[in-house]
Amino acid sequence: MKKTLAIMMLTVLATGCASTGKNASSKNSVARHAQLRDNLVVTTELKKQLKQWKGTPYRLGGDSLNGIDCSAFVQRTFNDKFDIALPRTTLAQTSQGIKIPKENLKPGDLVFFKTNWRGGSGLHVGIYNGNNQFIHASTSRGVMTSSLDEKYWKQRFYQARRLQTPAVT
Repeated sequence: MKKTLAIMMLTVLATGCASTGKNASSKNSVARHAQLRDNLVVTTELKKQLKQWKGTPYRLGGDSLNGIDCSAFVQRTFNDKFDIALPRTTLAQTSQGIKIPKENLKPGDLVFFKTNWRGGSGLHVGIYNGNNQFIHASTSRGVMTSSLDEKYWKQRFYQARRLQTPAVT
């Protein structure tokens, strides 16, 4: 009887610990998602990501420091910095979050362009990081910062999207 009671108590304790770990992990994930609401945190994290990846060459289908394309760079940035999973392709990323006017951009928003580039979908994506700047994997210069005011990007701007973040409880 004592042995059965001891086994039951150990099982309850083990289950309780496992459950707490999962909840803590879940809460941590929600907290990282919520960082997107803080412009200072977002710009700081984007600067860190840019520092790590700057100059990485563009490679269609690439997903590493040896070469990366625009949608993989965006996907990796959101996964690495904010624990947010995004689809792999630019086209699929155009349906994430909510569409917002260009005038309402804030750091962390996705910016899309119609480039008509023959090597890909004709779409390009970057991450807005404030002051009319965005970071992206450029086909010509690799991972870099560009301005929305540059003639090339201004003429090709397609849409902006803001990812939804869960409330922190």
